[in-house]
Amino acid sequence: METISIKEVFKNYKSLDEVRLVGWVRSNRDSGSIGFISFFDGTCINSVQLVYKKTDTENFDEARTVRTGSAIMVEGKVVPSIKENQNFEILLKGFKILKQSDEDYPLQKKEHTSEFLRSIAHLRQRTNKFNTVMKIRSEIAFAIHNFFHQNDFVWVSTPIITSNDAEGAGENFYVSSKEKNFFDKNATLTVSGQLHAEAYAQAYKRVYTFGPTFRAEKSNTNRHISEFWMVEPEVAFCDINQLMFLIETFVKYLIRFALKNCKEEIAFLNKSTDSGLAQRLLDVVDAEFVKVEYKEAIRILKSKISEGHRFEDNDIYFGKDLASEHEKYLCEVIYNKPVFLYNFPQEIKAFYMKQNHDGTTVAACDLLVPGIGEIVGGSQREDDYKKIVKRCQSFGIKTDEIDWYLNLRRYGYFKSSGFGLGFERFLMYITGINNIKDVIPFPRSYGPINF
Repeated sequence: METISIKEVFKNYKSLDEVRLVGWVRSNRDSGSIGFISFFDGTCINSVQLVYKKTDTENFDEARTVRTGSAIMVEGKVVPSIKENQNFEILLKGFKILKQSDEDYPLQKKEHTSEFLRSIAHLRQRTNKFNTVMKIRSEIAFAIHNFFHQNDFVWVSTPIITSNDAEGAGENFYVSSKEKNFFDKNATLTVSGQLHAEAYAQAYKRVYTFGPTFRAEKSNTNRHISEFWMVEPEVAFCDINQLMFLIETFVKYLIRFALKNCKEEIAFLNKSTDSGLAQRLLDVVDAEFVKVEYKEAIRILKSKISEGHRFEDNDIYFGKDLASEHEKYLCEVIYNKPVFLYNFPQEIKAFYMKQNHDGTTVAACDLLVPGIGEIVGGSQREDDYKKIVKRCQSFGIKTDEIDWYLNLRRYGYFKSSGFGLGFERFLMYITGINNIKDVIPFPRSYGPINF
């Protein structure tokens, strides 16, 4: 008899007779002559109830001793269940322990806090919650590649080790080796693949990079980690308005994909974690994203303060880098839908962003979504060689260290735009999980490093 998956059993249980399964024990209880095992194999979020009887099951006594976390192989008959909300169960004939789990297995049949589960990140994916979250992560990663493939983008594997700081914030991890002067200059782990993607956009028109990025930021908030994944497309001959259209199309595609291909997972999270999750995702798909200039957003926030609303930070002025509370207020209270903020003051944005004709703002945009705040940041890139050199100088960036990037403007660089979507922050939105450390398999953040 061939082994079948739980996913296949749930799909075809009405037509199945006898089955063989391999997987792990979630719980085991018996009353002397009959026992019940909650069993999973990772192919879906559901567990199957296995019933073993003294009169029917080989190795009955062995089945009674199997502990939570153990690996087992079973054979049995698919039969209707008398239990409410359970269509079937499997009456066991054969039972075999493949690997008995030790008694100190930390995932017992009780509620565990997210903080505790982070301390056993090598095991937490065996719980329903994290099994669900990581499955959605896998599906959305596929959807990202699928979207760009369908829209004629070329994937570029940009460097992880680089000598360039695309953000200019100085929050870099430095790379070293036993051999001194391995590289001829300081090398760091990348904070963004954007600069290299821009070079390839000038050959393929549409490119994207999707990989790990690193920030040496001493922060332990629920929205910051030191190693995370970024989706960064770059499109030549594209302006800021076309870019915002691309961002909206992309985000809606990913949400539609999740709603279609992760129905069980989203339903589980909607019931167990965030009761408004499914409806919020549907609302985004159906909404027309609002576009608001930064200066208008400042006016709105100041007017609300004058009317009596109080933020933790009420010091609102043109040129302020808005905090998460301000972003959330705009998209959750003022508009109640996703919002594009665009045309930001140049002093709070990166050196590579296109200067607008007003001389004070740049053609940049941030996408704000209810519940999270900013999940996408993008811009039209500065295509004027003299202007971008001057911007570098004003930021204290040594132009000779990125001359290859600046020189693109001298060789047919007419126009280009791109954005970055923080994969983990987007997953927080898709799953309703409120801590970024819980949507990545092994989180890395300031402080102790484990696993």
